[in-house]
Amino acid sequence: MQGDINTLSAGILLFLIMDPLGNIPLFLSLLKNVEPRRRRYVLIREMLIALVVLFGFLLGGRYILAVLQLKQESVSIAGGLVLFLIGVRMIFPSKDGVFGPSGEGEPFIVPLAIPSVAGPSTMAALLLFANQQPLRLGSWSLALFLAWLATAAILLSSTYLYRWLGESVLTALERLMGMLLVALSVQMFLNGVVEYLHSAGI
Repeated sequence: MQGDINTLSAGILLFLIMDPLGNIPLFLSLLKNVEPRRRRYVLIREMLIALVVLFGFLLGGRYILAVLQLKQESVSIAGGLVLFLIGVRMIFPSKDGVFGPSGEGEPFIVPLAIPSVAGPSTMAALLLFANQQPLRLGSWSLALFLAWLATAAILLSSTYLYRWLGESVLTALERLMGMLLVALSVQMFLNGVVEYLHSAGI
């Protein structure tokens, strides 16, 4: 996570972490028992909840770190590790999906809003953005909104995309995004280690 990361790069990173293409099968599976006329409402509701949570982490990132007495390098290292695990599970998915088995009934907050869209790695990335360059909250807010908007558009079109692309293409795209996330996670982890060594005077 470089200090000079621009808005576009931040938006692309957040989009990759949200993994909308990989979430299509999960969303379709969780919404299959919901009445067709209510599915769009549920999906929009969950996406809005995720957006509120993510903006909460972005705008309150510095205060969260201060209250928990966490340094940005520790968040970078932890975020890198979590992102690495999610990336690996995207490359080698289990039968229960990236986030494990889901409950019955209409989903509410979990697992559609959290952790599918507003996951731990997305939150960690936002904490780092807010802590590293707090004067660029406007840029980070724009990056977050654009990533969320693209994710919402894809998920709202999930039925059409699933029929058009097919499961095999979606799986290949998810694994490609998983490989990119693994690379990003390694960079995030290494940046955290470098920051820690620098702060320790090593």
